[in-house]
Amino acid sequence: MDISTLTQYGGSNTLGAPTQDGYALGSLQSFQLGADGTIMGVYSNELRQPIGRLALASFNNPGGLEKAGNSSFRVGVNSGVAQIGTAGVGGRGALMSGALEMSNVDLAEEFTGLIVAQRGFQANSRVITSSDEILQDLVNLKR
Repeated sequence: MDISTLTQYGGSNTLGAPTQDGYALGSLQSFQLGADGTIMGVYSNELRQPIGRLALASFNNPGGLEKAGNSSFRVGVNSGVAQIGTAGVGGRGALMSGALEMSNVDLAEEFTGLIVAQRGFQANSRVITSSDEILQDLVNLKR
């Protein structure tokens, strides 16, 4: 680098940007999900910028997936290989932001659990009532 041709003149110097082509400092305020899986970040300086994209998987035999607990599934022997891609392409379907999904609770199992809990409560209350009566009889025998 040859600096022999550089010159500097005496006087006040100021550096200024004649135009601004960027945004002010901002922080991520929220995000939105698009139908194609794009995650759009919304910043405090009104900038909206994509920050990521969700990948979806489809299977040749979705019934072959194995339950992994709660509402999660994992690749099974009969499910086939996961075909990973973006939403809306290859039969993967579109995503809907802010929508509620259908309930994934087995209603019959929950009612059964409720009935078992109710029976247990009734049995415990009868035990307490019986022990109270026995103690009352014991006190009466002493008198």
